[in-house]
Amino acid sequence: MRVVMVSDVYFPRVNGVSTAIQTYRRSLRAHGVEVALVAPDYGAGDDEPWITRVPGRPVPGDPEDRIARWGHMHDAVEAIVERGCHLIHIQTPFAAHYAGLFASRRYGVPVIATYHTLFEEYLKHYAPWVPAGWLRALARSFSRRQCNALDGVIVPSRAIRDRLGMYGVGKVMHILPTGVAPHLAEPGARAAFRSRLGVGETRPLALFVGRVAHEKNIGFLLDVVDLARESIPDLLLVIAGEGPAVASLQRSVADRKLGSNVTFIGYLDRKTELPACYAAADAFVFASRTETQGLVLLEAMSAGLPVVALAEMGTTDIVGPRKGAIVPDDNPYAFSMALVELLRDPCLKSRLAAEARAYAAQWSDAALAGRMATLYRQIVAEHARNNAHDFHLLPR
Repeated sequence: MRVVMVSDVYFPRVNGVSTAIQTYRRSLRAHGVEVALVAPDYGAGDDEPWITRVPGRPVPGDPEDRIARWGHMHDAVEAIVERGCHLIHIQTPFAAHYAGLFASRRYGVPVIATYHTLFEEYLKHYAPWVPAGWLRALARSFSRRQCNALDGVIVPSRAIRDRLGMYGVGKVMHILPTGVAPHLAEPGARAAFRSRLGVGETRPLALFVGRVAHEKNIGFLLDVVDLARESIPDLLLVIAGEGPAVASLQRSVADRKLGSNVTFIGYLDRKTELPACYAAADAFVFASRTETQGLVLLEAMSAGLPVVALAEMGTTDIVGPRKGAIVPDDNPYAFSMALVELLRDPCLKSRLAAEARAYAAQWSDAALAGRMATLYRQIVAEHARNNAHDFHLLPR
């Protein structure tokens, strides 16, 4: 079976969408599914043959992202589909969505999308001058129209399914989270990474990994550190990632005199540096209220890292069972108390670490890729039944 994935983002741009594509491409091969990807060109080179890059330009105010050239994206997708594929899987809702949708209609191939991003919660951070009600209505209408034009929608959590249903999405929605592969660090990685940071072996270290963007609610974590350092003066919060909120957060750290308790270390290589960073930490902290899934939580858990996180939107499916995780009330004081308790109690930390590893194993990439392959085949078969006499080519 051959599937064409279409996305407005992929590595070297690091985020959950890129991780999901890479994870599924690697895992689906064992289930007889070959993936081809069309994504923007970031000028990095060294791509594998399964990836087709299209020209793009930097996003104003966010140069790490790219706006794919509309015509090039359409031409690239159609060229691959014309050579033969069974299914188009859209990963993002911009140029990729419309290129995938048009190719589907032109060549009579079923098309689905994964709803990775809850735009209703994101737009207010990037257009604060626009009335919130207008942005909300725009985001809901946009998502409803796009989802209802597809043959099916994949959602990573129950919360996102319910939200899209509230928008008026009538297409069948399949709950299928992205799986994770274990992040195994090399022996001695903890000490080596701490040495690189200039951090002693016993210093309490809390870790955030992810895009450093306003919607990630990292300012909340600064409030938590400010409170927690009253009980643990040498507490260190390590923020691993890049994004548009870095400068404002760094100013906040300086203004609040948190410089000795917070450090920014930028992006980390996923194969070598990130596992070592997880090994170096004592707790993973996460306060986003807008996640569709919260894949990074499972990555941390698979590394045996206890989690302190809010249970909001998609993260509820992961941390709601409270296995390997502490879920405090949604305020900095309660969160700081939970973090202090975890860091001060070696027995609690050890128990949650063991729970985290076992729990994350239930979300393995291999198991969830099998479910994805089965879903692909179901959608292709249903599309064939429903469209047996309707195949036609649209004019270019």
